Amino acid sequence: MTFIRVSLCAAALLASLSPLAAQDMPAPARRPTLTVTGEGVARATPDMASFSTGVVSEAKTAREALDANTTSVGAMVEAIKAAGIEPRDIATSGFSVQPQYAPPKKDGSEAPRITGYQVHNAVTVRVRDLAKLGDLLDRVVTTGANQIGGIAFDIAEPAKLQEAARVEAVKDARRQAELIAGAGGVRLVRVLSITGEGATPMPRFAAAPMMMKAQADSVPVEAGESEIRANVTVTYEIEPR
Repeated sequence: MTFIRVSLCAAALLASLSPLAAQDMPAPARRPTLTVTGEGVARATPDMASFSTGVVSEAKTAREALDANTTSVGAMVEAIKAAGIEPRDIATSGFSVQPQYAPPKKDGSEAPRITGYQVHNAVTVRVRDLAKLGDLLDRVVTTGANQIGGIAFDIAEPAKLQEAARVEAVKDARRQAELIAGAGGVRLVRVLSITGEGATPMPRFAAAPMMMKAQADSVPVEAGESEIRANVTVTYEIEPR
Protein backbone atom coordinates (compact mmCIF):
# COMPACT_ATOMS: atom_id res chain seq x y z
CA MET A 1 0.00 0.00 0.00
CA THR A 2 2.89 2.36 0.80
CA PHE A 3 4.41 1.82 -2.67
CA ILE A 4 1.11 2.61 -4.38
CA ARG A 5 0.69 5.85 -2.41
CA VAL A 6 4.21 7.00 -3.29
CA SER A 7 3.65 6.26 -6.96
CA LEU A 8 0.41 8.20 -6.98
CA CYS A 9 2.05 11.18 -5.28
CA ALA A 10 4.91 11.13 -7.76
CA ALA A 11 2.46 11.01 -10.70
CA ALA A 12 0.48 13.93 -9.29
CA LEU A 13 3.67 15.94 -8.83
CA LEU A 14 4.76 15.32 -12.44
CA ALA A 15 1.30 16.25 -13.72
CA SER A 16 1.40 19.53 -11.81
CA LEU A 17 4.86 20.36 -13.16
CA SER A 18 4.20 19.44 -16.82
CA PRO A 19 2.54 22.79 -17.83
CA LEU A 20 5.48 24.71 -16.40
CA ALA A 21 7.92 22.48 -18.22
CA ALA A 22 6.02 22.96 -21.47
CA GLN A 23 6.19 26.75 -21.07
CA ASP A 24 9.96 26.58 -20.66
CA MET A 25 10.47 24.56 -23.86
CA PRO A 26 11.49 26.72 -26.85
CA ALA A 27 8.97 27.02 -29.70
CA PRO A 28 9.94 25.28 -32.94
CA ALA A 29 11.81 27.60 -35.29
CA ARG A 30 9.67 29.01 -38.10
CA ARG A 31 11.22 28.66 -41.50
CA PRO A 32 11.45 31.78 -43.66
CA THR A 33 9.04 32.29 -46.55
CA LEU A 34 9.02 33.99 -49.94
CA THR A 35 5.83 35.50 -51.39
CA VAL A 36 5.50 36.42 -55.08
CA THR A 37 2.68 37.52 -57.37
CA GLY A 38 2.35 36.11 -60.85
CA GLU A 39 0.30 37.34 -63.79
CA GLY A 40 -1.05 35.32 -66.69
CA VAL A 41 -2.57 36.54 -69.96
CA ALA A 42 -4.58 34.54 -72.51
CA ARG A 43 -5.61 36.06 -75.84
CA ALA A 44 -8.15 35.15 -78.50
CA THR A 45 -10.08 36.70 -81.37
CA PRO A 46 -13.45 38.08 -80.16
CA ASP A 47 -16.57 36.30 -81.32
CA MET A 48 -19.23 38.80 -80.21
CA ALA A 49 -19.76 42.53 -79.95
CA SER A 50 -22.11 45.06 -78.40
CA PHE A 51 -22.90 48.65 -79.28
CA SER A 52 -25.38 51.38 -78.46
CA THR A 53 -27.45 53.17 -81.06
CA GLY A 54 -30.23 55.70 -80.86
CA VAL A 55 -32.24 58.49 -82.38
CA VAL A 56 -32.31 62.16 -81.36
CA SER A 57 -35.38 64.05 -82.64
CA GLU A 58 -36.21 67.74 -82.34
CA ALA A 59 -39.49 69.62 -82.87
CA LYS A 60 -41.34 72.69 -81.65
CA THR A 61 -43.46 70.67 -79.24
CA ALA A 62 -42.64 67.66 -77.07
CA ARG A 63 -45.49 65.72 -78.72
CA GLU A 64 -44.14 66.28 -82.22
CA ALA A 65 -40.61 65.37 -81.17
CA LEU A 66 -41.82 62.22 -79.43
CA ASP A 67 -43.93 61.10 -82.38
CA ALA A 68 -41.04 61.57 -84.81
CA ASN A 69 -38.65 59.77 -82.47
CA THR A 70 -41.02 56.85 -81.89
CA THR A 71 -41.41 56.30 -85.62
CA SER A 72 -37.66 56.35 -86.24
CA VAL A 73 -36.78 54.13 -83.28
CA GLY A 74 -39.49 51.64 -84.22
CA ALA A 75 -38.09 51.35 -87.75
CA MET A 76 -34.56 51.01 -86.36
CA VAL A 77 -35.51 48.20 -83.96
CA GLU A 78 -37.37 46.34 -86.71
CA ALA A 79 -34.27 46.56 -88.91
CA ILE A 80 -32.15 45.15 -86.07
CA LYS A 81 -34.53 42.21 -85.64
CA ALA A 82 -34.67 41.65 -89.41
CA ALA A 83 -30.87 41.31 -89.39
CA GLY A 84 -31.22 38.20 -87.20
CA ILE A 85 -30.70 39.79 -83.77
CA GLU A 86 -32.85 38.11 -81.11
CA PRO A 87 -35.12 40.23 -78.85
CA ARG A 88 -33.09 39.15 -75.78
CA ASP A 89 -30.08 40.96 -77.29
CA ILE A 90 -31.90 44.29 -77.72
CA ALA A 91 -32.46 46.48 -74.65
CA THR A 92 -33.47 50.11 -74.15
CA SER A 93 -30.56 51.89 -72.48
CA GLY A 94 -31.73 55.49 -72.38
CA PHE A 95 -34.74 57.74 -72.92
CA SER A 96 -35.17 61.45 -72.31
CA VAL A 97 -37.33 64.46 -73.26
CA GLN A 98 -35.66 67.83 -72.78
CA PRO A 99 -36.60 71.42 -73.64
CA GLN A 100 -34.31 73.42 -75.89
CA TYR A 101 -33.65 77.07 -75.05
CA ALA A 102 -32.79 80.07 -77.17
CA PRO A 103 -29.25 81.36 -76.60
CA PRO A 104 -29.26 84.20 -74.06
CA LYS A 105 -28.77 87.72 -75.37
CA LYS A 106 -25.67 89.59 -74.34
CA ASP A 107 -26.33 91.60 -71.18
CA GLY A 108 -29.98 90.49 -71.39
CA SER A 109 -32.17 90.08 -68.34
CA GLU A 110 -35.09 88.20 -69.86
CA ALA A 111 -35.94 84.68 -68.72
CA PRO A 112 -34.75 81.70 -70.82
CA ARG A 113 -37.11 81.04 -73.71
CA ILE A 114 -38.01 77.50 -74.86
CA THR A 115 -37.65 77.14 -78.61
CA GLY A 116 -38.44 73.44 -78.94
CA TYR A 117 -37.97 69.98 -77.50
CA GLN A 118 -35.50 67.16 -77.98
CA VAL A 119 -36.26 63.46 -77.50
CA HIS A 120 -33.48 60.89 -77.19
CA ASN A 121 -34.10 57.12 -77.26
CA ALA A 122 -31.19 54.63 -77.25
CA VAL A 123 -30.88 50.85 -77.30
CA THR A 124 -27.97 48.51 -76.62
CA VAL A 125 -27.49 45.67 -79.10
CA ARG A 126 -25.51 42.46 -78.61
CA VAL A 127 -24.24 40.81 -81.80
CA ARG A 128 -23.33 37.13 -81.43
CA ASP A 129 -22.22 36.74 -85.06
CA LEU A 130 -19.55 39.29 -85.95
CA ALA A 131 -20.11 38.69 -89.66
CA LYS A 132 -23.40 40.59 -89.24
CA LEU A 133 -21.95 43.62 -87.47
CA GLY A 134 -20.88 45.77 -90.42
CA ASP A 135 -24.15 45.32 -92.28
CA LEU A 136 -26.15 45.91 -89.10
CA LEU A 137 -24.45 49.25 -88.43
CA ASP A 138 -25.29 50.30 -91.96
CA ARG A 139 -28.91 49.25 -91.53
CA VAL A 140 -29.54 51.17 -88.31
CA VAL A 141 -28.24 54.39 -89.86
CA THR A 142 -30.30 53.83 -93.00
CA THR A 143 -33.48 53.38 -90.94
CA GLY A 144 -33.05 56.52 -88.86
CA ALA A 145 -30.35 56.11 -86.21
CA ASN A 146 -28.24 59.25 -85.83
CA GLN A 147 -26.17 58.09 -82.86
CA ILE A 148 -23.88 55.03 -82.59
CA GLY A 149 -21.23 54.46 -79.95
CA GLY A 150 -19.80 52.22 -77.26
CA ILE A 151 -18.78 49.44 -79.63
CA ALA A 152 -17.02 46.70 -77.63
CA PHE A 153 -15.70 43.30 -78.72
CA ASP A 154 -15.72 40.38 -76.30
CA ILE A 155 -15.65 36.58 -75.98
CA ALA A 156 -18.94 34.75 -75.48
CA GLU A 157 -17.52 31.79 -73.50
CA PRO A 158 -14.32 32.85 -71.76
CA ALA A 159 -13.98 29.84 -69.39
CA LYS A 160 -11.15 28.12 -71.29
CA LEU A 161 -9.24 31.38 -71.62
CA GLN A 162 -9.70 32.06 -67.90
CA GLU A 163 -8.24 28.64 -67.08
CA ALA A 164 -5.29 29.23 -69.41
CA ALA A 165 -4.65 32.64 -67.84
CA ARG A 166 -4.64 31.14 -64.32
CA VAL A 167 -2.17 28.42 -65.35
CA GLU A 168 0.13 31.05 -66.85
CA ALA A 169 -0.14 33.12 -63.67
CA VAL A 170 1.01 30.20 -61.52
CA LYS A 171 3.90 29.50 -63.91
CA ASP A 172 4.88 33.17 -63.81
CA ALA A 173 4.88 33.13 -60.01
CA ARG A 174 7.13 30.04 -60.03
CA ARG A 175 9.58 31.70 -62.45
CA GLN A 176 9.80 34.79 -60.28
CA ALA A 177 10.24 32.76 -57.09
CA GLU A 178 13.06 30.69 -58.62
CA LEU A 179 14.78 33.84 -59.88
CA ILE A 180 14.60 35.58 -56.49
CA ALA A 181 15.58 32.44 -54.57
CA GLY A 182 18.59 31.87 -56.83
CA ALA A 183 19.76 35.45 -56.41
CA GLY A 184 19.26 35.26 -52.65
CA GLY A 185 21.09 31.98 -52.17
CA VAL A 186 18.08 30.06 -50.91
CA ARG A 187 16.07 27.08 -52.14
CA LEU A 188 12.32 26.72 -52.59
CA VAL A 189 11.06 23.92 -50.32
CA ARG A 190 7.31 23.77 -50.86
CA VAL A 191 4.21 25.84 -51.57
CA LEU A 192 2.48 27.05 -48.41
CA SER A 193 -0.44 28.93 -49.99
CA ILE A 194 -1.86 30.06 -53.31
CA THR A 195 -4.35 32.91 -53.53
CA GLY A 196 -6.04 33.74 -56.83
CA GLU A 197 -7.53 37.10 -57.77
CA GLY A 198 -9.71 35.79 -60.58
CA ALA A 199 -9.43 35.93 -64.35
CA THR A 200 -10.84 39.16 -65.73
CA PRO A 201 -11.98 39.56 -69.33
CA MET A 202 -10.74 42.77 -70.93
CA PRO A 203 -13.30 43.91 -73.54
CA ARG A 204 -11.76 45.74 -76.46
CA PHE A 205 -13.48 48.97 -77.44
CA ALA A 206 -13.37 50.04 -81.07
CA ALA A 207 -11.56 53.26 -81.79
CA ALA A 208 -12.89 55.77 -84.28
CA PRO A 209 -12.92 55.46 -87.19
CA MET A 210 -13.95 51.78 -87.14
CA MET A 211 -12.28 49.43 -89.57
CA MET A 212 -13.76 46.02 -90.18
CA LYS A 213 -13.61 43.54 -93.03
CA ALA A 214 -17.16 42.72 -94.10
CA GLN A 215 -19.33 43.10 -97.16
CA ALA A 216 -18.24 45.76 -99.61
CA ASP A 217 -21.37 47.88 -99.00
CA SER A 218 -21.37 47.64 -95.19
CA VAL A 219 -19.55 49.55 -92.48
CA PRO A 220 -15.91 48.36 -92.19
CA VAL A 221 -15.03 47.03 -88.70
CA GLU A 222 -12.02 45.10 -87.34
CA ALA A 223 -12.49 42.92 -84.25
CA GLY A 224 -8.81 42.74 -83.26
CA GLU A 225 -7.86 40.62 -80.24
CA SER A 226 -9.28 40.35 -76.72
CA GLU A 227 -7.42 39.22 -73.63
CA ILE A 228 -8.11 37.81 -70.18
CA ARG A 229 -5.77 38.47 -67.25
CA ALA A 230 -5.36 36.48 -64.04
CA ASN A 231 -3.23 37.09 -60.93
CA VAL A 232 -2.10 34.71 -58.20
CA THR A 233 -0.10 35.23 -55.02
CA VAL A 234 2.03 32.24 -53.98
CA THR A 235 3.93 31.82 -50.70
CA TYR A 236 6.85 29.38 -50.65
CA GLU A 237 8.77 27.96 -47.71
CA ILE A 238 12.49 28.51 -48.28
CA GLU A 239 15.78 27.33 -46.75
CA PRO A 240 19.49 28.09 -47.27
CA ARG A 241 21.21 26.22 -50.09
